[in-house]
Amino acid sequence: MTAVTAAVPVPPAASAMNPRTRMLLQGPIVTTLLRLAWPTTLVMLAQASVGLIETWWVGHLGTAALAGMALVFPGFMMMQMLSGGAMGGGISSAIARALGAGRRDDADALVLHALVINGALGLLFSGLFIGFGPSIYRALGGEGASLDAALAYSDVVFAGAVLVWLYNGFASVLRGTGNMMLPAIAVVAGVALLIPLSPVLIFGFGPVPALGVAGAGWAVVITSALTTALLGWAVISGRSIARLRWAKLRWPMFADILKVGAVASVSTFQTTATVALTTALVAAAAGPDAIAGYGTGNRLEYLLIPLVFGLGAPMVALVGTNIGAGQGARALRIALTGGAIAFALTEAVGLAAAIWPMAWLGLFGTDPAMLETGAAYLRIVGPTYGFFGLGLSLYFASQGAGRLLWPLLAGLLRLVIAVGGGYAALVLGGSLAWVFAALALALVAYGTLIVSVIASGAWFRRG
Repeated sequence: MTAVTAAVPVPPAASAMNPRTRMLLQGPIVTTLLRLAWPTTLVMLAQASVGLIETWWVGHLGTAALAGMALVFPGFMMMQMLSGGAMGGGISSAIARALGAGRRDDADALVLHALVINGALGLLFSGLFIGFGPSIYRALGGEGASLDAALAYSDVVFAGAVLVWLYNGFASVLRGTGNMMLPAIAVVAGVALLIPLSPVLIFGFGPVPALGVAGAGWAVVITSALTTALLGWAVISGRSIARLRWAKLRWPMFADILKVGAVASVSTFQTTATVALTTALVAAAAGPDAIAGYGTGNRLEYLLIPLVFGLGAPMVALVGTNIGAGQGARALRIALTGGAIAFALTEAVGLAAAIWPMAWLGLFGTDPAMLETGAAYLRIVGPTYGFFGLGLSLYFASQGAGRLLWPLLAGLLRLVIAVGGGYAALVLGGSLAWVFAALALALVAYGTLIVSVIASGAWFRRG
């Protein structure tokens, strides 16, 4: 354990320490972790509900509108994951480490640098999807009325992309200080507004004209603007330990955020590539009905991400603050404790899905082929969901530590085993069961590799 406690910064004096920072450095680990986790879990569930609410209302416009929105959804969700989880983790980590080391001026300067990064990326997403939207959605299979609907929704929602990046930037600043409640309040307020606003703009009401599928996009933009205003007010007005102040832009500040956020973005792309390529394997093995079953079963795995992020966001703040203060041993205990909780929660979900797969699959359809494939996937892969939760939670902890090499390598290992092993299983056995076995093995390898190297003290070894 000597590597953990080697030359480290001296934490700020207790008398000069903000009470929230003191809680991160000295509070009971399990109690503090759970206390900080529930607001973020609420945020993630609220954000996930936005897509469900909009999809339900747009479904009343017909199949073409629903298909058009489905074409846009993956790009928008990737933007949410990058701005809130990947780059957001980089922002939270940098601020937490600065506060833990007592560098308040640096923490304030990091706020401005974070907003510059996220503002630029928001404009990049706007240009990408507005400029190349037709080509992107055609490549995904859009044509005719569905393509028109996709462009009508996409042009509006991505025109406001910078708002999504900015409110996730402000939220990440707050989470980096240990404040999970204000982001929760702001996001839930936005969702509460979206519920009545979306149908009003889609179908019209009184003097408000019916905007169709574009109205759904405007509802997202308006609620994003509200959320940005609330969170921006919190950071600027002093409700945050780290405040937005004018400072000279410096490359080391950008680098402190990007060394975590940019690498974490690669991990997001790895996850997306794993799902896309394994879907292609399933399609090659058994056709469209099998895709529906695999996709429906795999959707449950995606729903584990908000659950783990609820623990992961406070782990970024807790680990980062303790690393900054030189409390490496406590940071490691926090990571392993959070990983154990995440494993227990996600394993319980996976086992329940494996035992009663129809309870989940039956919510989405009754086609026999879909149910058969989905049930096979859940029975084989479900019992390994705990390793997914374990690895994902330690990925967030590694964001706090500013050490993402091993989670990145573990994600690559998962991709290789899932896709390469799945392809080999398909060629040699020709059975979907063996493909799913490769996916299960990939999750076990992912979680096991990350926990092994972190528990061995990899965060604290140089070189």
